[in-house]
Amino acid sequence: MLLMHAAYPGEFEVASVDHGLRAESAAECRFVAGVCDDLGIAHTTLAVKVRAGNIQSQARAARYRALASWMDENGLSVLATAHHADDQAETILMRLNRGSGLSGLAGVRPVGKVPGSGHRLIRPLLGWRKADLAQLVADFGIEPVADPSNSDDRFDRVRIRKALAESDWIDAASLAQSASNLADAKEALDWMVECEWDRQVERRDDTLLYVPQAPRAIRLAVLERAIIEFGGEPRGGDVAKLLDTLEHGGSGNLAGVLASVTKDGWRLRREPPRRH
Repeated sequence: MLLMHAAYPGEFEVASVDHGLRAESAAECRFVAGVCDDLGIAHTTLAVKVRAGNIQSQARAARYRALASWMDENGLSVLATAHHADDQAETILMRLNRGSGLSGLAGVRPVGKVPGSGHRLIRPLLGWRKADLAQLVADFGIEPVADPSNSDDRFDRVRIRKALAESDWIDAASLAQSASNLADAKEALDWMVECEWDRQVERRDDTLLYVPQAPRAIRLAVLERAIIEFGGEPRGGDVAKLLDTLEHGGSGNLAGVLASVTKDGWRLRREPPRRH
């Protein structure tokens, strides 16, 4: 926010999201509002309700829904977040630990879309280290809020963060650069997936027929895209299992989509509604 104010004074607005998960959160949002008021920056506090389940995942979803609505209401075209190089390093290590593929290992991107909307999302600070940003805030005379959830070992990201801090031989900036290199590779892969889709996927009424010709990584991405075409939201590991099944001549069901092997290729269609 301070960097934006220095570079683009009067050209942006700020939103704080109160997830309501801690008693202190409302006061913390008022603290940010006060800083904005001192600097003459328009500020809005967005109160959200976090659904049950994975707390961090549900909080993220609620946060982006609220921010997208705020952008709509205020005619804002771009959302900027402060993800930095240390965040990127944590993300890569978490996804490595989960066996993620190329898409996951490319980390968070400098430019993307706000989840669940068509708004543009930018992350201009991915090249900055957390310590440098903290020093900038301190130099401005602001004492930042310490969120206790950032030290809660129940969360995978926190455990990764602590392990990263204890391993001085791991360079977070280099991990972030690796993510950027993998993002370039992902862009090339996406181009190849588009070619395979155009040449080898045919829509027949309510069915997609895929005649695979490309290497496994391309087949995997095409299969995932086909499931998404039917409204499914598949996880990468589940798509890989379904791919294994199809390659061995079997059939399966994933995210409400039925997939089977025919003499013409792989046939995918939406699962019919169940009878009660």
